[in-house]
Order: sequence, then structure tokens, then C-alpha cells
Amino acid sequence: MRILICEDSTLLREGLVRVLEDAGHTVVAALPHADGIVDTVIETAPELCILDVRLPPTFTDEGIQAALTLRAQHPTLPVLVLSQYVEERYASDLITGQNAALGYLLKDRVADVKDFLDSIDRIAAGATVLDPEVVAQLLTRRARDERMSRLTDRERSVLALIAEGKSNAAIAAALFVSEASVEKYITSLFQKLGLEQDEHGNRRVLAALVHLEHGTPPATGHPDQNGTLR
Repeated sequence: MRILICEDSTLLREGLVRVLEDAGHTVVAALPHADGIVDTVIETAPELCILDVRLPPTFTDEGIQAALTLRAQHPTLPVLVLSQYVEERYASDLITGQNAALGYLLKDRVADVKDFLDSIDRIAAGATVLDPEVVAQLLTRRARDERMSRLTDRERSVLALIAEGKSNAAIAAALFVSEASVEKYITSLFQKLGLEQDEHGNRRVLAALVHLEHGTPPATGHPDQNGTLR
């Protein structure tokens, strides 16, 4: 199989070349960055591309953007993305695409040469191969998202203010409601987020963490006659 590698780490890049060539594959290019990768794909006609998520110059999403570009311009080209950690948003961007022949593996999996080569073959054959840890974290993220979707707009506003560290009295003043109403909103959102009372009283902290991961900016202001904040 003709394979293109795009990996900035010299050690890992050369290691991949050795492993793949020892297995009988041909590495048509081994790039340290994603610059010109589209032209290189046209010139070398690989049957599979392996890319790191974080590449120069910013080491943020150059690799994933290159992968998305390749999948858009070459829909039938199998792509395997390697990452040091689970990048949930990037994984979601790739997985939600319509094209098959995709792999997203953590770099630790490369250490198991047999499994890695098996994944290569499966992806090249048109399969979608995801690291178990990627699947687990994406499912956990979806569960968290579903909890947030249970909240009303007013409960989200209260949660946002909790995340700012405000007391019940301060929340009531910000939203122009009574403290008793704030207490009811807090009790309700705790229940919807599945945060049970404990002896340490950590529910406000846990709720704040949920907001910081999936919340929206607090809506403050004067409610109109229908209770909508302005």
C-alpha cells in the first residue's frame, strides 16, 4: 500500500516509516508539516494518509484541518489521524463527515505494531476505526450535553451566575427575582444535572464545572411582562 505520513516528531515519523516499510508498505512521502500536503497527495497518489493532529507552526489544529481538506477534495482517500490526547471537538468534526475510510487513534496504540498494522489495513479497506478512549470520551461528552439540554433558560442563567461565584442573594438581585425563587431554580437545576446533596456541599462547585464545559454566557437584565430577560 502507498502511504503518506505527516508527523512533526522526527522520532515518530521515522519510526512509522520503518514499521510500515517492514510490513511491506511503501511510504511515498514523510512530511514534518502540512504545508503543501494537498499538492503532495496529487503528486504521489497515496492510498492512505496518516496525519498528526497538532502540527507546525501553531501546533493546534493544522493536522486536523489538513485531514478535513483532504477528505473534502479526495472523498475516497482513507485518512488516519494520530493524536497524543483525545481531542473531542476535532474527533467530532471528522466523525460527523459523510466519508468512510477513517481512523482516529491515540499515539500510544502505535506501540502495538500488530494492532496498528491491522488498523491500517481496515481503514484502507473502507472501515472507520476509532480508538476506544476516543469513543468513551465522546459518549461521556454527549451525556453531559444531554444534561444541560434539560435546563430552562432561567435555570441556565442561574447556573451561569453560580459559576461566577455569586450568592443566592446576588443572583436574585441580578435576575430581579426573590431569593426563594432562586432557591427553587437551584434545586431544580441540581436535580436535572444529577447532582445529589453530599456532606461537603460541593454541588455548587460541580454545577459550575458543568456550566464552564457546556454553558452559555449569563443572561442578566430586566424581565419583560412574560418573564423574558432583556
